[in-house]
Amino acid sequence: MVIAGERRGVEVIPGIEISAYDTRRNRRIHILGYYIDSGHISLSELCNPLLAERHQNCYLIVKQLVDAGYKITWEQVQQFAKGGTGVYKQHIMHALLVSGYTKTIYGDLYKKLFSRGKDGETPGIAYLPTTYVDAHSAIQAVLQAGGIPVLAHPGQYGSFEAVPELVASGLAGIEVRHPLHGLEDEAEASRLATEYGLIQTGGSDFHGFYGETDYTLGSKDPGVGSVEALKALRSKHIQNGVVINHAAHPSSS
Repeated sequence: MVIAGERRGVEVIPGIEISAYDTRRNRRIHILGYYIDSGHISLSELCNPLLAERHQNCYLIVKQLVDAGYKITWEQVQQFAKGGTGVYKQHIMHALLVSGYTKTIYGDLYKKLFSRGKDGETPGIAYLPTTYVDAHSAIQAVLQAGGIPVLAHPGQYGSFEAVPELVASGLAGIEVRHPLHGLEDEAEASRLATEYGLIQTGGSDFHGFYGETDYTLGSKDPGVGSVEALKALRSKHIQNGVVINHAAHPSSS
């Protein structure tokens, strides 16, 4: 992607979003990594086992849905995931949509099938528990890969109170502008950014056909100042030797 961008005169920032967990509060939390070395061993060691588990879980989910009478196939779902890192819930819902069971990816059927079973309710037949990495481990992996760790959409998962602990682990930014953030969320994220000296980021969280919101690509722009701040911190890390040498990479042979 970076090379393709260069050919077209577009700067591409290599990044990652890690689905992590706040073990102290028992809730999900997402960590972004900007300007990462995407091939770094710290990220592959952290993420590859999780990707493999999620892919296998989706295979089992499709089997359960087929056993329950839904007319979809694993091969069909795999086609929708072609070119990605594995099969996810959205690809399963895509197959159900094409097969006429729903008119939307996210909606009543999604909520029914993938319900976590909160408040004593029975979990949906397509729900399987997912393993998450500790948020502090995610931050460390991003740092080791030369990236800038940022807390993603804290308003969505109620992550604001974890900020002091995450900053102690190396968090350097917080996502202020996001489609799922209201004005109160933006104000709180901005306040925490000021208090802890965090870079304020944002974006549309654009997922195209698989997106949960109607926001378009390029909306929720945090401004060029955010990019400049990320670049400046990246340069500072390099000067201070924070970035681990590329020799730490796994062999490509």
